Amino acid sequence: MDKISFPYRASSHLVLLHVINESGAWAKHGLDVNYDFQILKNDAHRAVANGEIEFVGGNHISTYGHRARGDDWVYLGQTVNSYNLALCVRADSGINTLSDLRGKRVGTRGNHPGLNDWLLLKQRGLDVDRDEVELVREVDGLASEEAQPDDGSAPVATKKKRAPVWRWVLDGKVDAALLTPPSSLFAEAAGLKLINIEPLPMIWFTTISSSMRFVQKHPNLVDRFLKGVIEGIHFFRTERERSIKVIQERYTKEGQMNRDQAAFVWQNTVTMLEPRLFPSMAAIANVYEEAKRSDPDARRVNPMALWDLHHTRHIDDSGFTDRLYGVNRGRGHAIDPEKAAEKAAEQIRILEAMKACGHMESEHCECE
Repeated sequence: MDKISFPYRASSHLVLLHVINESGAWAKHGLDVNYDFQILKNDAHRAVANGEIEFVGGNHISTYGHRARGDDWVYLGQTVNSYNLALCVRADSGINTLSDLRGKRVGTRGNHPGLNDWLLLKQRGLDVDRDEVELVREVDGLASEEAQPDDGSAPVATKKKRAPVWRWVLDGKVDAALLTPPSSLFAEAAGLKLINIEPLPMIWFTTISSSMRFVQKHPNLVDRFLKGVIEGIHFFRTERERSIKVIQERYTKEGQMNRDQAAFVWQNTVTMLEPRLFPSMAAIANVYEEAKRSDPDARRVNPMALWDLHHTRHIDDSGFTDRLYGVNRGRGHAIDPEKAAEKAAEQIRILEAMKACGHMESEHCECE
Protein backbone atom coordinates (compact mmCIF):
# COMPACT_ATOMS: atom_id res chain seq x y z
CA MET A 1 0.00 0.00 0.00
CA ASP A 2 1.28 3.47 -0.89
CA LYS A 3 0.81 5.93 1.95
CA ILE A 4 -0.22 9.43 0.93
CA SER A 5 -1.57 12.51 2.69
CA PHE A 6 -4.73 14.36 1.67
CA PRO A 7 -5.55 16.94 4.39
CA TYR A 8 -8.71 19.00 4.20
CA ARG A 9 -8.99 22.77 4.35
CA ALA A 10 -12.45 22.72 5.96
CA SER A 11 -13.87 19.99 8.18
CA SER A 12 -17.09 19.91 6.11
CA HIS A 13 -15.12 17.89 3.52
CA LEU A 14 -15.22 14.96 5.93
CA VAL A 15 -18.87 14.33 5.03
CA LEU A 16 -17.54 12.90 1.76
CA LEU A 17 -14.03 11.84 2.76
CA HIS A 18 -15.17 9.55 5.58
CA VAL A 19 -17.48 7.76 3.16
CA ILE A 20 -14.82 7.41 0.46
CA ASN A 21 -12.40 5.92 2.96
CA GLU A 22 -14.92 3.64 4.66
CA SER A 23 -16.09 2.36 1.27
CA GLY A 24 -12.62 0.92 0.65
CA ALA A 25 -12.29 2.81 -2.64
CA TRP A 26 -8.75 4.06 -1.98
CA ALA A 27 -7.60 0.74 -0.50
CA LYS A 28 -8.87 -1.01 -3.64
CA HIS A 29 -6.33 1.00 -5.62
CA GLY A 30 -3.48 0.26 -3.21
CA LEU A 31 -3.61 3.52 -1.29
CA ASP A 32 -3.49 4.20 2.45
CA VAL A 33 -4.77 7.79 2.59
CA ASN A 34 -4.18 9.98 5.64
CA TYR A 35 -7.10 12.38 5.15
CA ASP A 36 -8.51 13.11 8.61
CA PHE A 37 -6.53 16.22 9.52
CA GLN A 38 -6.83 19.89 8.72
CA ILE A 39 -4.24 22.14 7.11
CA LEU A 40 -4.11 25.93 7.03
CA LYS A 41 -3.96 27.88 3.79
CA ASN A 42 -0.31 28.97 3.96
CA ASP A 43 0.81 25.59 5.30
CA ALA A 44 -0.91 23.92 2.35
CA HIS A 45 0.99 26.09 -0.14
CA ARG A 46 4.27 25.29 1.58
CA ALA A 47 3.66 21.56 2.10
CA VAL A 48 2.48 20.93 -1.46
CA ALA A 49 5.41 22.84 -2.93
CA ASN A 50 8.06 20.98 -0.93
CA GLY A 51 6.47 17.55 -1.33
CA GLU A 52 5.58 17.15 2.33
CA ILE A 53 2.05 16.18 1.31
CA GLU A 54 0.86 14.74 -1.99
CA PHE A 55 -2.65 16.18 -2.29
CA VAL A 56 -4.87 18.76 -0.61
CA GLY A 57 -8.66 19.29 -0.58
CA GLY A 58 -8.39 22.98 -1.62
CA ASN A 59 -7.18 25.80 -1.61
CA HIS A 60 -9.69 27.63 -3.77
CA ILE A 61 -8.95 31.37 -3.61
CA SER A 62 -5.29 32.04 -2.80
CA THR A 63 -3.90 29.85 -5.57
CA TYR A 64 -4.44 32.31 -8.44
CA GLY A 65 -2.32 35.04 -6.89
CA HIS A 66 0.30 32.45 -5.93
CA ARG A 67 0.40 31.20 -9.54
CA ALA A 68 1.05 34.78 -10.72
CA ARG A 69 4.05 34.79 -8.38
CA GLY A 70 5.50 31.52 -9.71
CA ASP A 71 3.70 28.77 -7.77
CA ASP A 72 3.05 25.45 -9.60
CA TRP A 73 -0.17 24.51 -7.77
CA VAL A 74 -2.56 22.51 -9.94
CA TYR A 75 -6.17 21.37 -9.71
CA LEU A 76 -6.85 17.82 -10.92
CA GLY A 77 -10.57 17.39 -10.31
CA GLN A 78 -13.64 18.84 -8.65
CA THR A 79 -16.25 17.05 -6.54
CA VAL A 80 -18.86 19.84 -6.26
CA ASN A 81 -19.73 22.73 -8.60
CA SER A 82 -22.48 24.51 -6.69
CA TYR A 83 -22.85 26.02 -3.25
CA ASN A 84 -26.19 25.10 -1.66
CA LEU A 85 -27.24 27.56 1.00
CA ALA A 86 -30.21 28.42 3.15
CA LEU A 87 -30.94 31.91 4.45
CA CYS A 88 -31.22 31.73 8.23
CA VAL A 89 -33.30 34.37 10.05
CA ARG A 90 -35.39 34.76 13.18
CA ALA A 91 -39.01 33.76 12.72
CA ASP A 92 -40.23 37.27 13.61
CA SER A 93 -37.66 39.11 11.45
CA GLY A 94 -39.99 39.86 8.53
CA ILE A 95 -37.26 38.59 6.19
CA ASN A 96 -38.58 36.19 3.55
CA THR A 97 -36.26 36.64 0.56
CA LEU A 98 -32.72 37.77 -0.14
CA SER A 99 -34.00 41.16 -1.27
CA ASP A 100 -35.28 41.74 2.26
CA LEU A 101 -31.66 41.86 3.43
CA ARG A 102 -31.18 45.39 2.06
CA GLY A 103 -29.79 47.49 4.90
CA LYS A 104 -29.42 44.45 7.15
CA ARG A 105 -26.47 42.81 8.91
CA VAL A 106 -25.50 39.34 7.66
CA GLY A 107 -23.18 37.20 9.74
CA THR A 108 -20.34 35.41 7.98
CA ARG A 109 -17.09 33.67 8.84
CA GLY A 110 -14.05 32.32 7.02
CA ASN A 111 -12.28 33.55 3.89
CA HIS A 112 -13.93 31.42 1.20
CA PRO A 113 -17.38 31.21 2.84
CA GLY A 114 -17.27 34.96 3.41
CA LEU A 115 -16.37 35.60 -0.22
CA ASN A 116 -19.16 33.27 -1.30
CA ASP A 117 -21.60 35.35 0.71
CA TRP A 118 -20.21 38.56 -0.81
CA LEU A 119 -20.50 37.26 -4.38
CA LEU A 120 -23.93 35.67 -3.95
CA LEU A 121 -25.37 38.86 -2.48
CA LYS A 122 -23.74 41.01 -5.16
CA GLN A 123 -25.10 38.80 -7.96
CA ARG A 124 -28.56 39.00 -6.38
CA GLY A 125 -28.51 42.81 -6.29
CA LEU A 126 -27.02 43.53 -2.85
CA ASP A 127 -23.56 45.07 -3.12
CA VAL A 128 -21.51 45.19 0.08
CA ASP A 129 -19.22 47.83 -1.46
CA ARG A 130 -22.20 50.15 -1.94
CA ASP A 131 -23.37 49.67 1.65
CA GLU A 132 -26.54 47.94 0.44
CA VAL A 133 -25.92 45.17 2.96
CA GLU A 134 -23.34 44.64 5.72
CA LEU A 135 -21.28 41.48 6.17
CA VAL A 136 -20.35 41.01 9.83
CA ARG A 137 -17.35 38.77 10.44
CA GLU A 138 -17.23 38.90 14.22
CA VAL A 139 -19.43 39.88 17.13
CA ASP A 140 -18.87 40.11 20.86
CA GLY A 141 -20.44 36.72 21.47
CA LEU A 142 -17.23 34.79 22.16
CA ALA A 143 -17.53 32.46 25.13
CA SER A 144 -14.38 31.97 27.19
CA GLU A 145 -13.53 28.45 28.25
CA GLU A 146 -11.99 28.32 31.73
CA ALA A 147 -9.78 25.74 33.35
CA GLN A 148 -10.12 25.09 37.09
CA PRO A 149 -6.67 24.53 38.68
CA ASP A 150 -6.27 21.56 41.00
CA ASP A 151 -5.11 23.83 43.85
CA GLY A 152 -8.51 25.50 44.09
CA SER A 153 -7.29 28.91 42.92
CA ALA A 154 -9.28 31.11 40.54
CA PRO A 155 -10.15 29.69 37.12
CA VAL A 156 -7.72 30.49 34.32
CA ALA A 157 -8.98 31.49 30.87
CA THR A 158 -7.60 29.06 28.32
CA LYS A 159 -8.98 29.75 24.87
CA LYS A 160 -11.89 31.36 23.17
CA LYS A 161 -14.63 29.17 21.76
CA ARG A 162 -16.50 30.85 18.94
CA ALA A 163 -20.25 30.56 18.81
CA PRO A 164 -21.65 29.28 15.49
CA VAL A 165 -22.83 32.03 13.14
CA TRP A 166 -26.46 30.91 13.48
CA ARG A 167 -26.16 31.68 17.20
CA TRP A 168 -25.45 35.30 16.26
CA VAL A 169 -28.82 35.33 14.50
CA LEU A 170 -30.58 33.72 17.44
CA ASP A 171 -29.04 36.21 19.87
CA GLY A 172 -29.95 39.20 17.68
CA LYS A 173 -26.32 40.14 16.95
CA VAL A 174 -27.02 39.99 13.21
CA ASP A 175 -30.17 39.85 11.12
CA ALA A 176 -29.34 36.81 9.03
CA ALA A 177 -26.74 34.27 7.95
CA LEU A 178 -26.21 32.04 4.91
CA LEU A 179 -25.70 28.45 6.05
CA THR A 180 -24.96 24.98 4.69
CA PRO A 181 -25.91 21.70 6.40
CA PRO A 182 -25.47 20.57 9.10
CA SER A 183 -25.21 24.11 10.55
CA SER A 184 -28.56 24.96 8.98
CA LEU A 185 -30.15 21.92 10.66
CA PHE A 186 -28.88 22.90 14.08
CA ALA A 187 -30.14 26.45 13.46
CA GLU A 188 -33.61 25.18 12.53
CA ALA A 189 -33.68 22.90 15.56
CA ALA A 190 -32.97 25.99 17.70
CA GLY A 191 -36.10 27.67 16.34
CA LEU A 192 -34.68 29.78 13.52
CA LYS A 193 -36.35 30.03 10.12
CA LEU A 194 -34.63 28.68 7.01
CA ILE A 195 -35.34 30.02 3.52
CA ASN A 196 -34.03 28.00 0.58
CA ILE A 197 -32.27 30.01 -2.11
CA GLU A 198 -30.93 29.21 -5.57
CA PRO A 199 -27.46 27.58 -5.43
CA LEU A 200 -24.37 29.58 -6.36
CA PRO A 201 -22.08 27.99 -8.98
CA MET A 202 -18.78 27.64 -7.12
CA ILE A 203 -15.52 25.71 -6.85
CA TRP A 204 -15.50 24.68 -3.20
CA PHE A 205 -15.71 21.61 -0.95
CA THR A 206 -13.22 18.87 -1.96
CA THR A 207 -11.03 19.91 -4.87
CA ILE A 208 -8.18 17.52 -5.66
CA SER A 209 -5.07 19.70 -5.66
CA SER A 210 -1.34 19.00 -5.92
CA SER A 211 1.81 20.44 -7.48
CA MET A 212 2.60 20.05 -11.15
CA ARG A 213 6.01 18.58 -10.29
CA PHE A 214 4.43 15.81 -8.23
CA VAL A 215 1.79 15.09 -10.88
CA GLN A 216 4.37 14.80 -13.65
CA LYS A 217 6.60 12.55 -11.54
CA HIS A 218 3.85 10.20 -10.24
CA PRO A 219 1.17 9.84 -12.96
CA ASN A 220 0.20 6.29 -11.90
CA LEU A 221 -0.37 7.32 -8.30
CA VAL A 222 -2.42 10.31 -9.45
CA ASP A 223 -4.63 8.07 -11.59
CA ARG A 224 -5.18 5.63 -8.71
CA PHE A 225 -6.00 8.40 -6.29
CA LEU A 226 -8.53 9.97 -8.68
CA LYS A 227 -10.11 6.59 -9.38
CA GLY A 228 -10.49 6.07 -5.64
CA VAL A 229 -12.30 9.39 -5.33
CA ILE A 230 -14.56 8.56 -8.29
CA GLU A 231 -15.39 5.13 -6.86
CA GLY A 232 -15.98 6.67 -3.44
CA ILE A 233 -18.43 9.14 -4.97
CA HIS A 234 -20.17 6.25 -6.70
CA PHE A 235 -20.50 4.50 -3.33
CA PHE A 236 -21.84 7.72 -1.78
CA ARG A 237 -24.43 8.09 -4.52
CA THR A 238 -25.58 4.48 -4.69
CA GLU A 239 -25.16 3.14 -1.12
CA ARG A 240 -27.53 5.49 0.64
CA GLU A 241 -28.02 3.74 3.99
CA ARG A 242 -24.39 2.78 4.43
CA SER A 243 -23.26 6.31 3.59
CA ILE A 244 -25.75 7.85 6.02
CA LYS A 245 -24.49 5.53 8.75
CA VAL A 246 -20.89 6.62 8.14
CA ILE A 247 -21.87 10.31 8.19
CA GLN A 248 -23.79 9.95 11.45
CA GLU A 249 -21.07 7.97 13.19
CA ARG A 250 -17.96 9.70 11.87
CA TYR A 251 -18.88 13.31 11.05
CA THR A 252 -19.22 15.00 14.44
CA LYS A 253 -17.18 18.19 13.92
CA GLU A 254 -20.27 20.42 14.17
CA GLY A 255 -22.16 18.30 16.71
CA GLN A 256 -23.71 14.87 16.92
CA MET A 257 -26.42 14.39 14.33
CA ASN A 258 -29.35 12.04 14.68
CA ARG A 259 -30.11 9.64 11.86
CA ASP A 260 -32.58 11.95 10.09
CA GLN A 261 -30.20 14.89 10.19
CA ALA A 262 -27.46 12.68 8.73
CA ALA A 263 -29.92 11.62 6.01
CA PHE A 264 -30.56 15.28 5.19
CA VAL A 265 -26.83 16.00 4.96
CA TRP A 266 -26.40 12.98 2.67
CA GLN A 267 -29.28 14.09 0.45
CA ASN A 268 -28.01 17.67 0.25
CA THR A 269 -24.52 16.43 -0.66
CA VAL A 270 -25.47 13.68 -3.11
CA THR A 271 -27.38 16.11 -5.33
CA MET A 272 -24.22 18.21 -5.75
CA LEU A 273 -21.54 15.56 -6.29
CA GLU A 274 -19.86 15.51 -9.70
CA PRO A 275 -19.32 11.80 -10.58
CA ARG A 276 -16.67 12.51 -13.25
CA LEU A 277 -14.74 15.20 -11.32
CA PHE A 278 -15.10 17.82 -14.05
CA PRO A 279 -15.44 21.47 -12.94
CA SER A 280 -18.12 23.67 -14.47
CA MET A 281 -17.18 26.87 -16.27
CA ALA A 282 -19.67 28.89 -14.20
CA ALA A 283 -18.09 27.62 -10.99
CA ILE A 284 -14.57 28.49 -12.19
CA ALA A 285 -15.70 31.96 -13.30
CA ASN A 286 -17.23 32.67 -9.90
CA VAL A 287 -14.29 31.47 -7.83
CA TYR A 288 -11.99 33.55 -10.06
CA GLU A 289 -14.02 36.67 -9.20
CA GLU A 290 -13.38 35.92 -5.54
CA ALA A 291 -9.68 35.33 -6.19
CA LYS A 292 -9.34 38.74 -7.86
CA ARG A 293 -11.09 40.40 -4.93
CA SER A 294 -8.80 38.66 -2.49
CA ASP A 295 -5.48 39.20 -4.34
CA PRO A 296 -4.94 41.75 -7.15
CA ASP A 297 -2.17 39.57 -8.63
CA ALA A 298 -4.82 37.01 -9.59
CA ARG A 299 -5.82 39.29 -12.47
CA ARG A 300 -2.53 38.37 -14.18
CA VAL A 301 -3.55 34.70 -14.39
CA ASN A 302 -5.92 33.02 -16.82
CA PRO A 303 -8.45 31.21 -14.59
CA MET A 304 -7.92 27.97 -16.54
CA ALA A 305 -4.15 28.03 -16.00
CA LEU A 306 -4.47 26.15 -12.72
CA TRP A 307 -6.59 23.30 -14.07
CA ASP A 308 -4.93 20.14 -15.42
CA LEU A 309 -7.76 17.78 -16.35
CA HIS A 310 -5.90 15.37 -18.62
CA HIS A 311 -5.82 12.65 -15.92
CA THR A 312 -9.54 13.06 -15.27
CA ARG A 313 -10.25 13.09 -19.00
CA HIS A 314 -8.17 9.96 -19.59
CA ILE A 315 -10.04 8.11 -16.83
CA ASP A 316 -13.37 9.21 -18.25
CA ASP A 317 -12.44 8.35 -21.85
CA SER A 318 -11.42 4.86 -20.71
CA GLY A 319 -15.01 4.17 -19.69
CA PHE A 320 -14.08 3.78 -16.00
CA THR A 321 -16.92 5.94 -14.70
CA ASP A 322 -19.40 4.62 -17.26
CA ARG A 323 -18.81 1.09 -16.04
CA LEU A 324 -19.42 2.11 -12.42
CA TYR A 325 -22.82 3.57 -13.26
CA GLY A 326 -23.75 1.10 -16.00
CA VAL A 327 -23.95 3.86 -18.60
CA ASN A 328 -23.91 2.80 -22.24
CA ARG A 329 -21.37 4.99 -24.06
CA GLY A 330 -23.61 5.01 -27.13
CA ARG A 331 -26.41 6.58 -25.09
CA GLY A 332 -24.28 9.35 -23.66
CA HIS A 333 -23.31 10.26 -20.14
CA ALA A 334 -26.66 11.23 -18.68
CA ILE A 335 -27.90 9.54 -15.53
CA ASP A 336 -31.10 7.57 -16.15
CA PRO A 337 -33.95 10.13 -15.95
CA GLU A 338 -36.20 7.78 -13.98
CA LYS A 339 -33.50 7.32 -11.34
CA ALA A 340 -32.91 11.08 -11.23
CA ALA A 341 -36.65 11.64 -10.70
CA GLU A 342 -36.68 9.04 -7.94
CA LYS A 343 -33.80 10.79 -6.15
CA ALA A 344 -35.53 14.16 -6.44
CA ALA A 345 -38.76 12.70 -5.07
CA GLU A 346 -36.85 11.10 -2.21
CA GLN A 347 -35.31 14.45 -1.32
CA ILE A 348 -38.74 16.06 -1.21
CA ARG A 349 -40.08 13.25 0.98
CA ILE A 350 -37.21 13.66 3.44
CA LEU A 351 -37.66 17.43 3.67
CA GLU A 352 -41.41 17.25 4.08
CA ALA A 353 -41.21 14.50 6.68
CA MET A 354 -38.77 16.27 8.98
CA LYS A 355 -39.63 18.45 11.94
CA ALA A 356 -37.50 21.49 12.67
CA CYS A 357 -35.71 19.52 15.38
CA GLY A 358 -34.51 16.95 12.86
CA HIS A 359 -36.85 14.11 13.83
CA MET A 360 -39.35 12.61 11.44
CA GLU A 361 -42.97 13.79 11.70
CA SER A 362 -44.00 10.22 12.49
CA GLU A 363 -41.69 10.02 15.50
CA HIS A 364 -42.58 11.10 19.01
CA CYS A 365 -39.92 13.31 20.54
CA GLU A 366 -39.49 15.70 23.44
CA CYS A 367 -38.42 18.58 21.17
CA GLU A 368 -41.95 19.85 20.62
